[in-house]
Amino acid sequence: MIAPQAIIHPDAKLADDVRVGPWTIIGPDVEIGAGSVIASHVVIKGPTRIGKNNQVFQFSTVGEDTPDLKYNGEPTRLVIGDHNIIREGVTIHRGTVQDRSETTIGNHNLIMAYVHIGHDSVLGDHCILVNNTSLAGHVVVGDWAILSGFTLVHQFCNIGAHSFSGMGCAIGKDVPAYVLVNGAPAAAKSVNAEGLRRRGFSKDEIAAVSRAFKVIYRRGLTVDEALLQLEQLALECPAIRPMIDSLTTSKRGIVR
Repeated sequence: MIAPQAIIHPDAKLADDVRVGPWTIIGPDVEIGAGSVIASHVVIKGPTRIGKNNQVFQFSTVGEDTPDLKYNGEPTRLVIGDHNIIREGVTIHRGTVQDRSETTIGNHNLIMAYVHIGHDSVLGDHCILVNNTSLAGHVVVGDWAILSGFTLVHQFCNIGAHSFSGMGCAIGKDVPAYVLVNGAPAAAKSVNAEGLRRRGFSKDEIAAVSRAFKVIYRRGLTVDEALLQLEQLALECPAIRPMIDSLTTSKRGIVR
């Protein structure tokens, strides 16, 4: 199960059935759960916790120190959940004590080739980060979000649940839940209707989300004015609530 060419620190804790390929290096204070497969030429540094049934492909670097200049060698963490696929050449950095001290990856995510996930970022569940997407530090990505290839996300941005970015997006502000953005700088184009259909949202829910999008983006309202109307819509369709939460918690302002 573990190739003889792999270098595994004696303090690392691997479940009995973990598979490790040749020339992979696993450092101290690393835990890897049952059913996980680590390919060849992977570097995993601790403190890092990797859950069950994860796949890490070759040439990925997981749990490395962040290059952020305020990092001074503190024992920060990376925590990865279950059933994630981390493809070739991915880099994931641990946190900083000035923020969460932890970078967090949820469950059932597909992180494609050469993606970078910066320090203190949070990735929810069922997300897809397509090739060469890069998250700066302190980014939060909600459940079921899809970031297309070469998407760039500025530090401290929040990417809402079920949102979608087009290829080559440069996101410098928060993206509300359900919203599809495109361009550099990113601009809101519509709701991610196709994604919502695939995830079982009803026609009435999608129609309500579309109405909410128009309230935010098509009526020339301030955010506070839009929120008053969205609260009324949410009484009829609770599915709008994540959009409201995106607006009320935004600190950078939303994409326009």
